[in-house]
Amino acid sequence: MSDLLRAPAEIKYAEELDWLESIDDHPKPFSWRLSPKMVRLFILGSERADGLDRDVAQKWFGDRSFVERSIVTLASDRGLLLIGDPGTGKSWLAELLSAAISRNSTQVVQGTAGTTEDQIKYSWNVSMVIAKGQSRESMIPSPIMTAMETGTIGRFEELTRSTSDVQDALISILSEKYISVPELDSAGGDNIVFAQPGFSVIATANSRDRGVNDLSSALKRRFNFVRIPVVTNKKSEAEIVRFRTEELLRRHSIELDVPPTLLDVLLQSFADLRASAAAAGSDDEKLESALSTAEQIGVLEDAVLHSDFFGERTLTARALASSLVGTLARREPEDLAILNKYLHGVVEPRGKEQGGSWPEFLEGGREAIAKLA
Repeated sequence: MSDLLRAPAEIKYAEELDWLESIDDHPKPFSWRLSPKMVRLFILGSERADGLDRDVAQKWFGDRSFVERSIVTLASDRGLLLIGDPGTGKSWLAELLSAAISRNSTQVVQGTAGTTEDQIKYSWNVSMVIAKGQSRESMIPSPIMTAMETGTIGRFEELTRSTSDVQDALISILSEKYISVPELDSAGGDNIVFAQPGFSVIATANSRDRGVNDLSSALKRRFNFVRIPVVTNKKSEAEIVRFRTEELLRRHSIELDVPPTLLDVLLQSFADLRASAAAAGSDDEKLESALSTAEQIGVLEDAVLHSDFFGERTLTARALASSLVGTLARREPEDLAILNKYLHGVVEPRGKEQGGSWPEFLEGGREAIAKLA
């Protein structure tokens, strides 16, 4: 695992998954490695009432009902579509579900404008086709086809980013549960790949991509929708940011002081900017950023690494403000104007009234804007 830049969940939490599997005496659907109760416990963490010999850390922070509905959907004959704003943890939840159920979260198709039907179904090894002709051996199965053959979970990221023709290829897979291969001889019955029990598809979609490639009614009927909202509860958001910060420090072997007061400054800044965006009358008055929890973590990661490499081995409000401006200022001059207005209209009065880290945060923000303007 130490040799991987980013280990998938089934490798990262392999020991914990092995342990949960060893004590799991609940009924398991199909070929699932863990029961629904243990899948939920793996994702949301253990509680004292569970009576386990060890603690299981919470890995996804959100409403319990979203996780439960997702698990129930995957045990049915429908696909699961996780939809929400960028940075709400859709992909992370999909990875955790796949890891817990199938011990394989890497059977993934990434939806883009260039995604083709071959990437959902199959393609051919050209050299083998020339040498021996078309056969099962010369066929290259897609991640979705592999999931069908093994009775596991296939994932489709950013479904609405792919074209309508590509999306439609999923309809027969989700409804008929097989893929026809017309190039192969049907006499031996080898021209159809059937899905094994346990197969399902988890797709994600960005709610801000409406109108890019909207899903057809036929495809929508094959999915159960679970909408993941932006985390606005400060306590939940603080837990997510602390969890990811500790993970970041461990991964980089960084021993750096991250004062809790600065986490509060970061959380409050994002809450202020979200409130400002909600009250804005037009898109020009809003930051282009979605102001998601994932972007908060990105701001903090940038500030932590900069402080460790070039600072005083402690996170400062100045470094945090510089990172915030650098991360959120994507349009010039619109975003810079919005951030400048926030610093002078909200942060400056708060610094005079409350003191603490806010005056230094104000100065760091002003300096960062001056460099970009």
